[in-house]
Amino acid sequence: MYNAETISKVLKGELLQQTGTPEIEHIVLDSRKLNFAETSLFIPLISARRNAHQFIEELYEKGVSNFVVSEAIDLQKYPKANVILVKDTLQALHALVAWHRQHFHVPVIGVTGSNGKTIVKEWLYQLLEKDHNIVRSPKSYNSQTGVALSVWQMKPENDLAIFEAGISQPGEMVNLEKLIKPTIGIFTNIGEAHSEGFLNVRQKINEKLVLFMKSDVLIYPKDYLALNECVLNFHTQVGKRETDKAIQLFSWSRKTDADLRIISCDKNNNHTRIDALYKGEALHINIPFIDEGSIENAINCWALMLYLEIPQSTIIERMDRLGNIAMRLELRQGINNCSIINDSYNSDMGSLSIALDFLQQQRQHPTKTVILSDILQSGKSEASLFEEVAALLEQKGIQKLVGIGRNISREKRIFQQVLGLKSSFYLSTEEFIQQFNPQDYVQKPSW
Repeated sequence: MYNAETISKVLKGELLQQTGTPEIEHIVLDSRKLNFAETSLFIPLISARRNAHQFIEELYEKGVSNFVVSEAIDLQKYPKANVILVKDTLQALHALVAWHRQHFHVPVIGVTGSNGKTIVKEWLYQLLEKDHNIVRSPKSYNSQTGVALSVWQMKPENDLAIFEAGISQPGEMVNLEKLIKPTIGIFTNIGEAHSEGFLNVRQKINEKLVLFMKSDVLIYPKDYLALNECVLNFHTQVGKRETDKAIQLFSWSRKTDADLRIISCDKNNNHTRIDALYKGEALHINIPFIDEGSIENAINCWALMLYLEIPQSTIIERMDRLGNIAMRLELRQGINNCSIINDSYNSDMGSLSIALDFLQQQRQHPTKTVILSDILQSGKSEASLFEEVAALLEQKGIQKLVGIGRNISREKRIFQQVLGLKSSFYLSTEEFIQQFNPQDYVQKPSW
């Protein structure tokens, strides 16, 4: 964690006012998504639609005391604030996160492409979470600000990172490369039609390839002709510019020779068996999907696991259990006039925070309940983790908590101390179902 004085030096900004040295752990870009005021740094961004400097007073009143600004503000209105002045707040955000990234020397997987970025990232998390403490992009955070917030999540306990990156116009990937600095690259695919903002599909590919300028390896599908040609040219150009060893290419193909040569894809009863040759050895995996997009995404993941030298027996076992990925928070109709927000495919603090932000936006019900299972591989002690969860629930005004799992049940006293929070705990899902009473979940119509 850092303080305002350190950040001011990193940004080469002017520390207009310093009233203390509180530790800074969180970056806030949206005033509606404030969770931990005392340890937050607000960076107001300016866009064509909005100048976020207008929310400084609101956040100060909520307890935020650290600000990076690019406009003059009345310091007398904020006597307890640390204020850093910079030329451009978006550039400052990128500079701060790039500096933060330099503190970590662990494998970082960068994922880009036209489609499948979020699914590949989430499947890799499913496939590797037993072996690693992983930090990854929340949902589909892959923009200029989303990537910055994702990389800022990196902590000393993480030994693997997975970030996705997307661009909408030329020149954007240069900034994202500085933030992510992937050691391993995955280019999922490329759409045939070029997107608005690019001259043609090859320009789009070459812009995306900038993400892998300093990577050790690039995994990509060879069957996209334009992509393959651009990757080969990129490999040659990078090899000439860099003094250290050139980037390694790991290709896969269903049509021609490649590092991972796909021989067949046999679909049967919602499962697909994929046979391939790798280093002269016949291998196969089974996945619980039959659509072409899922097959392609699975092969990208398979190639990554082979590169990491994960035993084929482990790959087979985990591939067969791949689950569907919810691409966004799912709002469903429940019993007794209730609405249900399903975010069950994730279980970490970042995902919980995003889900609670979405829950707050639902104004149709007066009572808000959170059903939470154990959070695994957080890198924190159970007491510390659930104290953070309890503070978040209190911050968001949650009225009811249902905790399911041995770990959260063991720390139930933490939640019982939260004013206004009614909580109940169950050791397992089965126990909760057995004791479930529909009348405990009744919502009156808002009208």
